[in-house]
Amino acid sequence: MARKEFTYRGKTVEELRAMNEKEVYQLLPARARRSLLRGWTDAERKLMQAVKAGKSKIKTQCRDMVILPIMVGATLMVYRGNRYDIVAITEEMIGHRLGEFVLTRHPVKHSAPGIGATRSSASISVK
Repeated sequence: MARKEFTYRGKTVEELRAMNEKEVYQLLPARARRSLLRGWTDAERKLMQAVKAGKSKIKTQCRDMVILPIMVGATLMVYRGNRYDIVAITEEMIGHRLGEFVLTRHPVKHSAPGIGATRSSASISVK
């Protein structure tokens, strides 16, 4: 079975890359479009220069950067608060933000209550 070609709002990735930035912005959801039309921060501009240069494993803390078609295929290391996690950008990520793919919180795994947690734990023998 052949893999269906990915399209974003009816455009292939090659067509999106051929468009200029303002045309691509018009295809994005409102929040992403408004953020990009305000302009990039210095850190986002530096990130885009590194992506365009073709560098691999680019470290960034720009978790709120909107993923654009030019970034597809790049490998980024996105900061999660205590370390950098590797994110390989694919076509399906266009229009999302980098921070959506690097979670900063992990689920709490509770075990048995500790000593002094409840009144009944005072009568339990400690081994």
